[in-house]
This record gives sequence, structure tokens and C-alpha cells, in this order.
Amino acid sequence: MAQAKNNLKPQDIVILLKIIALGEKPWFHHTIAEELGMSQSEVSQSLNRSKYAGLIDDARKKVNKIAFNEFLIHGVGYAFPQQPGALVRGMLTAHSAEPLNKIFQASDKYVWPYAKGLDRGQAIEPLYPTLVAASLKDNDLYELLTLVDAIRVGRVREKEMAKRELEKRILHV
Repeated sequence: MAQAKNNLKPQDIVILLKIIALGEKPWFHHTIAEELGMSQSEVSQSLNRSKYAGLIDDARKKVNKIAFNEFLIHGVGYAFPQQPGALVRGMLTAHSAEPLNKIFQASDKYVWPYAKGLDRGQAIEPLYPTLVAASLKDNDLYELLTLVDAIRVGRVREKEMAKRELEKRILHV
């Protein structure tokens, strides 16, 4: 039973993507917590789980980009699957948002539910409840999250394009 505390949670993906979005900028637990609308203890626990999973280094500062990219490409859709829900007002995600909406002209839109959203589409539950607010402040993070959502809910072509784009952004290949 002791291992349950080491299982990855959806917010772990969000925190690692935030660190990647920051690039070379220095960061601290409290700044990540503030920018993502989480508590500092949540961030600290998350980084411990990510360290245990081998997704961040022992100092809990540097994302193991190869392992994390592998997990996103092959595991996130199984670990945190999502089915499109009811039509709601919200913020575009998956293939409906940048950068994939420049490639795919889909008639069905996917959105994170958000009362002030400008678009209507099928609801996709975000990996963490505060993602809309965090994404409004950080476009790099937003695009990484929409690519992950495309893997979570997309069709084969959308998933493949999202995987290639994530690989470019995470591994800089």
C-alpha cells in the first residue's frame, strides 16, 4: 500500500510542462505554485513523485526530457485518458487550439470548460482545475498542454502530429 503515494497524478504532468515552458529561466517551488494556482506542498509532493518515476533529476530541478517525452508520447493517453463531453463555452484545446489548429481544420471543437471562454465545443476535462487561468498567463505552457490533450483525445493523425510537435519542443530536435 505504501507505493500509492508514488503514483503519478495529472498535476505532475502540468508541473513538468511548466518547467519545460520556463526554459532556462530560474524557478522556485513557490513561483511554480503561484503561476499554476497550486499549493507549495502540492508542487513539492509532485516533484517527489516525478523524481521517483525518473521524470526529473535527484535535485528536482531538471526535467529528464527524454523520459518525460517518452511518457507523454506512449503513456499519457492511457494514464490520463479523456472523452469529449457536452457542448460548453470554454477555451480551445487539443487539435482545436494552436499549434494544431493551423494543420487540422476540424469542424468539432474541443474546449476546457470556462465561463468567460469565447468558443463553444465539446468539454475536455483539463489535467488540473486551474489550467485555464495558468494558460492565460503563459502561452508556451498553453500550447504544450493542448498538444498533450491532443494525445489524450485525438484521432490517430492528430495524435501523431501532436507527438512530433511535443518532441520538437521538449527535445529540441
